[in-house]
Amino acid sequence: MSSPLDPLQKLAEFLRFPSISTQPEHAPDLIACAEWLRELLSSIGLEASVHSTLGSPVVLACTPRDPAKRTVLIYGHYDVQPPDPLEGWTTPPFEPRIEEGRIYARGSADNKGQILAHILGVAQTLRETGELPVNLIFLIEGEEEIGSPHLEEFLREHRDELTCDLAAISDTAMAPGNRPALTYALRGIAAMELIVYGPARDLHSGLFGGAVANPATVVGRLIASLHDAEGRILIPGFYDAVRPLEGWEREAAVALEEAAGGDEAIKELAGVTELVGEKGFTTIERIGARPTAEVNGIGGGYQGAGTKTVLPKEAFAKLTFRLVADQDPAVILNAAEEYLRSQTPPGVLLEIISGHAGAAYQSDPTSPDGFAARKALAGAFGAEPLLLRDGGSIPILATLKEILGVDSYLLGLANPDSRIHSPDENMLVENFLGGIRMNRILLEELAKDS
Repeated sequence: MSSPLDPLQKLAEFLRFPSISTQPEHAPDLIACAEWLRELLSSIGLEASVHSTLGSPVVLACTPRDPAKRTVLIYGHYDVQPPDPLEGWTTPPFEPRIEEGRIYARGSADNKGQILAHILGVAQTLRETGELPVNLIFLIEGEEEIGSPHLEEFLREHRDELTCDLAAISDTAMAPGNRPALTYALRGIAAMELIVYGPARDLHSGLFGGAVANPATVVGRLIASLHDAEGRILIPGFYDAVRPLEGWEREAAVALEEAAGGDEAIKELAGVTELVGEKGFTTIERIGARPTAEVNGIGGGYQGAGTKTVLPKEAFAKLTFRLVADQDPAVILNAAEEYLRSQTPPGVLLEIISGHAGAAYQSDPTSPDGFAARKALAGAFGAEPLLLRDGGSIPILATLKEILGVDSYLLGLANPDSRIHSPDENMLVENFLGGIRMNRILLEELAKDS
């Protein structure tokens, strides 16, 4: 029987890897992190291996197959977002610190703390009983933060050994107030970059202003053309495939909004004085159940201190569309490109570069496995979980459904104020330890459906 693992010590070890998938110079860190996971999973009694891809490695670990048991796949990722801006961090992002019941580091909530809670829950069960109530597969990838570009091929190649009854994933957040929550829907995503080219070089704005199209102005006009005054997206056909909300979903949204403390609490969390968005829907509904078009970056022309009177030769904007069931990311990107080209004035050239994309995902929280997930959350955190739709995206969920034919159940452990993707990302220690408890209850509840 193996000795017990110190949960916070193992989490700190995990968090020290700067496993940033979007930056090629961190490829060695991703490989080292994958190997650390393999060693950990092997040490707790699972058969673990690291698989190379054209990008970052995939870590697989499993128990022996017992045909009398159900098989549960637990998915997570070990890659993280860049820590920039570094000046926003209180302490270095890959030097974990614990303060006032929180552990601070890049990846603490997204997703290292959450997936490690599952691993340590399995470790405790195996140490105490020698076996699990289900067959178990861990699938932990290193490219989720860049859209999982190589995971679909990996799933197809390893379909037989990944055969399972369902997937359990902790890569979402608790409800406002740090209430337990089962996320039953996530938005999809479709990314694009638009570049507007004008003159052959930057021009003197006095000599040429008013005579030559300004790419920065054109970018501004294109962005402004995406929405009407009431927040609706003006791309033709954009809403055609949107699945309408059912009555119980609107009731769940009301319960979630009450738990969140209403719009005032959301304003405080976001650090804004007003909330804006599509008319006819509550803030909670707009965040999780309605599609959006957002500008993620914009630039062009002189960026230094003071004034330089130039008309820039080019300008750009980076856009993402958050999508809901049953919108097709490819259809949306094509419609957006056609619309933006129709809005482009003469005198400039528009280039559009499509980025990563993933479909929205929705499961049934009232299914037997949905109720098992809800029981696990209630048992671990002492309160009935709320049902929520998350505004974020995990593109691989639709792929798991397509290739493995299984539903995924999302048991979020991150605190709502965890600052995911921002400086001082953190995870409540109690949420992390609660995740260990939750894993043990979850596997027991899922075994009852066998």
